[in-house]
Amino acid sequence: MIIGTVFGVLALTFVGLVLVAAMFNSSRLSDTVSPVALPTDSTSDLPTSRPTYRSSGESEREQNSDREQDSGKESNDTSNPQTSKAKTLNTSLKNNSLYAAQGLPRVNCPAGGASIYSHSQLKALILKTSRCMDKAWSQVLRDRGIQWHRPGYAITATRGRGACGDFPQVGSIVPYYCPRNTTIYASTTAMAKGSGNSLGYGQLTSWNGGIISMMAHEYGHHVQQLTGLSNTWWEQSLRSTSQSGKLALSRRFELQATCFGGMFMRAASASYPVTPTQRNTLYYFYSRVGDHPGYPRDHGKPINNNRWFRQGFEKNKTFQCNTWRASSSTTS
Repeated sequence: MIIGTVFGVLALTFVGLVLVAAMFNSSRLSDTVSPVALPTDSTSDLPTSRPTYRSSGESEREQNSDREQDSGKESNDTSNPQTSKAKTLNTSLKNNSLYAAQGLPRVNCPAGGASIYSHSQLKALILKTSRCMDKAWSQVLRDRGIQWHRPGYAITATRGRGACGDFPQVGSIVPYYCPRNTTIYASTTAMAKGSGNSLGYGQLTSWNGGIISMMAHEYGHHVQQLTGLSNTWWEQSLRSTSQSGKLALSRRFELQATCFGGMFMRAASASYPVTPTQRNTLYYFYSRVGDHPGYPRDHGKPINNNRWFRQGFEKNKTFQCNTWRASSSTTS
């Protein structure tokens, strides 16, 4: 097993890039994207693997005024029989124990009219909806016997430095999840207005649902971390002997997080609210983010980001986000 701190630093190579919002052009992608045909969950195809991976870096979280910390007491709660049972979990990519879970339960999470251009309003909304993500995902994970704890958050108005490096990276706008200390880092100004030559998500939509869906993608990386998907992905990346093979693994990893983000937006849709018009805004948003010429092909084409966000939103089943069983054409 890879040592947690080493994994955390190296994983930034891929995880820290997240979705690149640079496809801001007038070209139209088809509004009709074929769903991904996936089989029902089959956890018997591979032998049961080691117990779920737990990050070792949680105690290293830094203290600052823009940081919301969680003591992690939820993960020690033994009053829930699902958490107290000793279960051997499958942490493989194709047959992970997570895929036997149900969809995310509906959560009451009204967003209000928070402006993405106000640091205080956007930060408050991010932290508020993060609690809704906790409620939804903790129930799903604990039902599968997977230990859960809340991720940390470092949300600044401009920029900062976290356990996995600067955030955002120079000339970038994207938030990132750091597996070393299971913390999500983000700059509200960079996400909304852009940074350097990178345009902001506000260029696609001023509605706060676009940025919150991106934070749900980052939470998806936390789910991957808790279920062992992150560790298994990274081990396979290290074993891959070609750059194209490493990039292919990275795309499946990132598109899965996008699918998990879609699941959350569906779970919160009734109260957020995500109206049919706003749902279509999200579909448009994800048809405009992803890999673009001149950058590594590590997150997937815009058409496939659209495809996997819709997969999560429309189907709301964890096994439907199993990008590791999908065809290469849907993860290119």
